Amino acid sequence: MSCSLLEFCRLQELKTVRDYLFHNQTPEPLEEKSQTADNELSWDTSDWESAWDSGNNKEEEEGTVEEETAGQSEPWLQDCVVSLSPCADLLVVAHEHKAVFLSAKWRTDESGREEMTLAVSWTGTLNTEEGETISCLSRECVSSSICIPLASQKRSSTGRPDWTCVVVGFTSGYVRFYTENGVLLLAQLLHEDSVLRLKCRTYEIPRHPGVTEQHEELSILYPAALVTIDGFSLFQSLRACRNQVARAAAAGSDMIQPPPLAYKKWGLQDMDTIVDHSSVGIMTLCVFDQMKNASILGGFNASVKGSPPAMNQYVTVGGGPYTGFYYAIEGSSQPLLSHVALAVASKLTSALFSAASGWLGWSKNKNEEEAVQKQKPKVEPATPLGIRFGLPDSRRHGESISLSPCNTLAGVTDDFGRVTLLDLARGIAVRMWKGYRDAQLGWLQVSEEQGDREFSPSASLPRRHALFLIIYAPRRGILEVWAMQQGPRVGAFTVGKHCRLLYAGYRLMGVNSVTSQGWQLHTQQVCLLDPTNGALRTVNIPFHLALSDKKSERAKDMHLLKSFEILFVIDFLEREGKNVLLDIKHPAIKKQALESLLSHKNVPVSCLTNITHTVFDTLKQQGNVSVHSSCSNKTSLSCYVHNFQSLLLSMWLQREKEVLQKPNETVRNLHALLIALSNMKVEVSWDPQSISPWWQQVRTTCIQSHNVAAALLAALVAYRAAKASITSRLQSEWEAVSLELEQWVVCVRQLEDVLVLQTLLLVPPSQGAAGGTAAQCSIKTLLEGGTGGIADNVSKWVFRHNLSPERLKEIVQKKEGKNMDDKVEQQAGEGRKEEREKKLLVAVCQRFPHSLSPDLLFAHCCWEYVVQWNKDPEEGRYLCWAVEHLKLVSSPHIQLGISTMMWSTFVVKRFSAATFLIEKVGKAPKDRLCRRIYDVGFDVYKAMTSFLGCCVQLLQILMEADSAVEEVSAPELSVEEVWSGADGPASIAELALEQRGVHYPLVQHHCLLASLLHAAMTFSLKMKPLSLFDSKGKNAFFRDLTTIQLMPSGDMDPGLVSLRQEFLLQVLTNWVQALDDPSSSDSGTGSSPLPSSGPKAGWWPSLCLELGSLLQVNPDILRRHLVCELYNQGLDLRAEEVMLEVEDKDVLGSQLLVLTGQRLCYSLLHSQSQTQAAMELLARLPPTLCTWLKAMDPSELRCPLVPLSQTSRLVGRLIEILPENHAQYVLALHLLEAVEALTTED
Repeated sequence: MSCSLLEFCRLQELKTVRDYLFHNQTPEPLEEKSQTADNELSWDTSDWESAWDSGNNKEEEEGTVEEETAGQSEPWLQDCVVSLSPCADLLVVAHEHKAVFLSAKWRTDESGREEMTLAVSWTGTLNTEEGETISCLSRECVSSSICIPLASQKRSSTGRPDWTCVVVGFTSGYVRFYTENGVLLLAQLLHEDSVLRLKCRTYEIPRHPGVTEQHEELSILYPAALVTIDGFSLFQSLRACRNQVARAAAAGSDMIQPPPLAYKKWGLQDMDTIVDHSSVGIMTLCVFDQMKNASILGGFNASVKGSPPAMNQYVTVGGGPYTGFYYAIEGSSQPLLSHVALAVASKLTSALFSAASGWLGWSKNKNEEEAVQKQKPKVEPATPLGIRFGLPDSRRHGESISLSPCNTLAGVTDDFGRVTLLDLARGIAVRMWKGYRDAQLGWLQVSEEQGDREFSPSASLPRRHALFLIIYAPRRGILEVWAMQQGPRVGAFTVGKHCRLLYAGYRLMGVNSVTSQGWQLHTQQVCLLDPTNGALRTVNIPFHLALSDKKSERAKDMHLLKSFEILFVIDFLEREGKNVLLDIKHPAIKKQALESLLSHKNVPVSCLTNITHTVFDTLKQQGNVSVHSSCSNKTSLSCYVHNFQSLLLSMWLQREKEVLQKPNETVRNLHALLIALSNMKVEVSWDPQSISPWWQQVRTTCIQSHNVAAALLAALVAYRAAKASITSRLQSEWEAVSLELEQWVVCVRQLEDVLVLQTLLLVPPSQGAAGGTAAQCSIKTLLEGGTGGIADNVSKWVFRHNLSPERLKEIVQKKEGKNMDDKVEQQAGEGRKEEREKKLLVAVCQRFPHSLSPDLLFAHCCWEYVVQWNKDPEEGRYLCWAVEHLKLVSSPHIQLGISTMMWSTFVVKRFSAATFLIEKVGKAPKDRLCRRIYDVGFDVYKAMTSFLGCCVQLLQILMEADSAVEEVSAPELSVEEVWSGADGPASIAELALEQRGVHYPLVQHHCLLASLLHAAMTFSLKMKPLSLFDSKGKNAFFRDLTTIQLMPSGDMDPGLVSLRQEFLLQVLTNWVQALDDPSSSDSGTGSSPLPSSGPKAGWWPSLCLELGSLLQVNPDILRRHLVCELYNQGLDLRAEEVMLEVEDKDVLGSQLLVLTGQRLCYSLLHSQSQTQAAMELLARLPPTLCTWLKAMDPSELRCPLVPLSQTSRLVGRLIEILPENHAQYVLALHLLEAVEALTTED
């Protein structure tokens, strides 16, 4: 195992990048400088030209670099500013004022293998903003750049960056920040001089308790000043500016000024020239160093503070002195606040931003804007910072400095061709390499692998880290790897002479000790960019190279292992292989060699047997010496038998298909092998009534395997072999009963259960279903999934197969009844497939009667659907089905807990956003506004209406469950006996039972608001929902449902009640209008069923009456309005049903009298088919009635063409409900006579 140079990415369109950056220019070829000075290119090769005796490392890759093309042989990349993101997903190449951004893309090569490439994603000119009128801006060029990936703030993030910010420094002094698409976010002029270097420091988890936690920062070096920007302030400002750009692109809404940047500015003194720097971070001196510094600086009478002060250390390189050390005591300078210079919208001429001209949030006339633009930015003065000490060398001038990841070492290059290693804590040079003209440096930190720790004496200590210095010497075209601090060169590679070594020295910005828990940051520490072919390569270094020198025994063993593996490629020779294997001294490496031998296909069985017996004989001759620490209670022979058994089972499980093709033969062979190995093993002590470590290893392998069918066969074979072994040990006629056999019974039962479950999970979903990959399950994964792991897997299967709640309920009920219906056996195609899936699901439920009880299954399905809806809000059906699954849960305790968790986790945030949006707009919002809350691609209005309807149902379930929990005791959750060892997260049902109780009035208050919003969206009504509540009611909204809030009480303001009444009357009117036309259907008969959802649903009137009682609106007013609206629509029979519940019949009679008059007026005066009889009847009517009819306006009727029989029935109802002493009773009698006369004439 030696160093290797691995290509992980390749740049595309390199010629396009070069032609764009050097348009109308020809890069000058690199001139070879004279090599007269001995101190420049005297190459010290004593430590690497002599080959390692053991041959443990590949010194230099054989072969030479391919011939470069004429167009790419010129070192054009050396004239560019190049920066690579630590995540290797963005590369920036800039020259003068032009820049090219290359982003990561995945493609499939000719062999079908996926590979990552960097393709051009943006090209452009990094010009200055309009109005920045500094004299040097017209000729400003890019002088430095870095790519900073910003961490995602979402809880579901696993360590990938949210986006990458490109920071560019210019010769004018400006520092500008861009997105990956070249959009300018902000610009800062912090010092009026050329930017020399940009460097970044991000958060790293301290490896030891005594290490100081470092803060994030961006440092900007000028020729005589150093500016450090606080990382948290920069992170927040960049996020705010990016959000403003997104809002401006979407809608041009009002913007919020981002927070100002917090930075410190130091004037670096006592150094002639500065060309590079490193910000080491906060350090605290020990007491001795504190007293030493105090005595040196203050003399004999110097006072020493009680605690050492915290200081920021800065190291600079240049000239006079060659290296300078600066220390800034914390608190000695107050942070400066700089207002962020936002990107001006008028500068962006693209169509994306031209529509967002007002996004900055202020309005000025043209002259004022020009005056502001021409105003010179204010530059704060620097705080003087004197040099503490340096490394003086009048002839030597430093060129670059590279800080190690552990912040304790730094590599410095100079104009003499030397590389110097600095110890930053002591401020001294500890090592120097010569002969590295124009060297480029990088660092690589390697963590100790688990395999290296297994046999290490420090296995119980924290994980160790090894540090390596990477030196690229372009004059010689060689890349070297050196172990720190005084270690040898452990790797060397021949590369091109025009490459660029890219070392970032930082990772993601925005990470802290809390958000980074569980993250796996995918970053590249060092990359080598070859412009000849566009390859990006990284260095792979094994950890053990830091532990040994070139004469170590381990290095020799590693070389022997490589030689042993090479023998597999050619014809394996038994003698050579046996000698190499016996020469290996290190136990771990010998084990690795033996494992590779036993797992190889091409080795003959006879050769394998002979070599294995030879190893056994050798180990027997060593006596009772253990092979390694894990074999403390076993002899060497037993340990290797264990290894062979592990390899045998591994091969058996990996070849599951081959095993199942010939089960009889393979099972017989496995049984024979296990019996033979069991007889060969040597146990120091094992009681047959205890658990055998030998068979426990077999069980562990079966428990961890995802190939359940093969594992079940192996477990059955091992169970039989173990039983035979125990019986022979006991030598009794009685049947053997032991703890070992009980463990096998449990294991076999578990594997049978898992096999049935996996058979169900691997059934592919039908076309059009949600899809997704099926989860691979094993006993281990199910046990680690906790008590709800099984139900969680089945709920994911239900989601993938698009199984409706009604269908799932039907299957579960059949499972409980244990009467499978076979009447669909003859069906073909899809019907037969559905029946097979149903039988599988029933079989799984019968195997897990407790883990898949109906309540647990419905609860997990509910949670799965609401999680999927949260991922894809476009599918409103997911939330509806989640609520339907919740309704099927019979336990009110589980219902209450899940409803509370659904509301607080997924629903309340969108619900509050919808409320405030409707409140702002004053009506049902259109699609464009809905997209702000509901991120869907189409039919946003419908999706939001469905969402509010689900909110109403969810809150109603919550209220019903809260009312029922007092009547029913909480359920006792249990699992199957063989699965009682589950150790993992609690199930959804367990979490639900742990939830606190809710405050019923607060839930009812939210349900009231949700019902009003749902009605407004369904019927497209104008309303301001919060205006229907007083201040107490408004303050109670969107609070935690488990808290007690101050609720509205007493009589409400009459004006507020009037608004509520008007809204409810509008709902009733729109519901009646949504019903079908009575002339086109039989809905007027009152017998046609109404749908269960939508604007025509039959429960809208009862809902309005219920809301009216909660909103202090007289329900009789609502009923009378509903009766009149139904008659107005021509739905007389439905109106008569509602009329029976009206209390104030006098007022209703007066209202219906007018409606009857309008109907009669239309029949006599406005009908197109007026008959002679109707005209004669009009002449015979009493003058009072005739005048009253002529005053009627039949245009108010929505359905004037009503049969006279219905109108006659309506007048009859009027006579019944109007008292005889009513003022309009006589008029009603006249109307009755007129209608009867018309009916007689017809």
